[in-house]
Amino acid sequence: GVGPSDASPDEGVVEDLPLIDEKAVEQLTEGLISHYLPDLQRSKSALQELTQNQVVLLETLEQEISKFKECNSIVDINALFSEAKHYHNKLVNIRNEMMMLHEKTSKLKVSGKNI
Repeated sequence: GVGPSDASPDEGVVEDLPLIDEKAVEQLTEGLISHYLPDLQRSKSALQELTQNQVVLLETLEQEISKFKECNSIVDINALFSEAKHYHNKLVNIRNEMMMLHEKTSKLKVSGKNI
């Protein structure tokens, strides 16, 4: 026989569904949106402000980094100048020694001719 177990599980479901009231769905949707929308809009504006602040912060950091790079290059230039001064002093000393040696050799030549 045909008992309740033989019936399809979907049978009778369509009849059990209440009629959907389109106006009620629309009103529920509007209610849901009006409940959550203000918070979402506040969150959106807060996120936009945060993003703008991050952009400003990044630009400021880039400026500071470039300042540090300039400072490092200035330190390098100072080191280069002090090194140049050191080698200039060496050259001056070598020149003075060469002039002194030239004078001595000149005196030796003059004294050698006199002998």
